[in-house]
Amino acid sequence: MPPKAAAASPDGQQIDLTSLPSQTLLNIKRQLDSELSTLNTSFTSLRTAQSRFSSCLQTLAAGISNRASGTPLLVPLTTSLYVPGTLADVDKVMVDVGTGFYVEKSVKEAETFYKGKVGELGANLKDLEKILEGKGQNLRIVEEVLRQKMAQEQSAGAKGAKGAAVASG
Repeated sequence: MPPKAAAASPDGQQIDLTSLPSQTLLNIKRQLDSELSTLNTSFTSLRTAQSRFSSCLQTLAAGISNRASGTPLLVPLTTSLYVPGTLADVDKVMVDVGTGFYVEKSVKEAETFYKGKVGELGANLKDLEKILEGKGQNLRIVEEVLRQKMAQEQSAGAKGAKGAAVASG
């Protein structure tokens, strides 16, 4: 028997997994697999967003303030499409605040905005990581109980088949 063959139900009470039929355990396993897949996708998306905001911070620190107005540069339209442009104002930048909306901010305000986003996403990633660990542990427990149930059913089926062969012989 696994160390903990119980799982919390949505209302917070413990469920003894060993008392559930194999088909129910299989359904629980499938649901946990699906949830883990979705959560891993979300984790990856959050990590990517955090990386983009960190990149924006690095760009602000390295690029804008030490350049003069009128300096030629490439302006990103997408991640792979850039167009030539010139730096119009070294004190103001356009900040993507989400869903395609841009706001003009000072370099300091932009740094504060991006630092806040990086910190917020970092906290969300830590929370999501804890959830992923818990779901992963639940999945391992369900898989172990399911393995034991399948072994018991195969063992009982083999004994039943032997008994039927002896009785007919």
